[in-house]
Amino acid sequence: MLVDSHCHLDFDVFDEDRSETIQRARDAGVAAMVTICTRVTKFEEICAIAETDDNIWCSVGIHPHQAEEEPVVTVEDLVSRAAHPKVIAIGETGLDYYYDNSPRELQETSFRTHIAASRETGLPLIVHTRDADEDMAEILEDEMEKGAFPGVLHCFSSGRRLAERALDIGFYISLSGIVTFKNAQDLRDIVKDVPVDRILVETDAPFLAPIPNRGKRNEPAFVADTAARVAELKAMDNQALSAASTENFFRLFSKAKRPVNS
Repeated sequence: MLVDSHCHLDFDVFDEDRSETIQRARDAGVAAMVTICTRVTKFEEICAIAETDDNIWCSVGIHPHQAEEEPVVTVEDLVSRAAHPKVIAIGETGLDYYYDNSPRELQETSFRTHIAASRETGLPLIVHTRDADEDMAEILEDEMEKGAFPGVLHCFSSGRRLAERALDIGFYISLSGIVTFKNAQDLRDIVKDVPVDRILVETDAPFLAPIPNRGKRNEPAFVADTAARVAELKAMDNQALSAASTENFFRLFSKAKRPVNS
């Protein structure tokens, strides 16, 4: 079995065929998925999607793109929402210096608030990072000194040094369809050195469809293509990589219950 550890089933591109999308994932061997919160103002809608299926979970958080336009949330706000039985993670949160859709100081403030909520709840932190390697590593290391918290760098496409520093503090690395792209050789070289017991796979659907579906709307079923490429890079067969990444998922996201008969 496979788990799509990061997708966005609430996005309107799935409004016409959300149920069919979920069924296609099942048919492709994707037994479970996490639909990720990027706006607290849509939290109830995201939870409602997760509630339609025993093996779909969700998170609570504010994406760095929305750090300015979303309401300011406190640690207590996040902790309260995280008590929902379907919420298994905090985020996605982090730093995005590529688009800079929100002022960097607001991104950092929001990020540290989410870290505190992760620390308090024990739920893993889902981290978005782009063109912010040094600040990201420094904030994670600084916050880890205040008290441990679990986490994952999602849709990893950053540099080798950030991967190493994240692994050093116990984080996981989640790989998306980017790992299949022709221009992603640097990423593939990094993946070869990431321990198998720290690897997750994801789609980030509807974005970043892996080859052979690049350019199409991404969906959870396509995580199988990403997993196959990662297996190749790790010199493993597909079944072994799928089993390892799934075991890693349930170790990190310990609030999620493994599907029966899987």
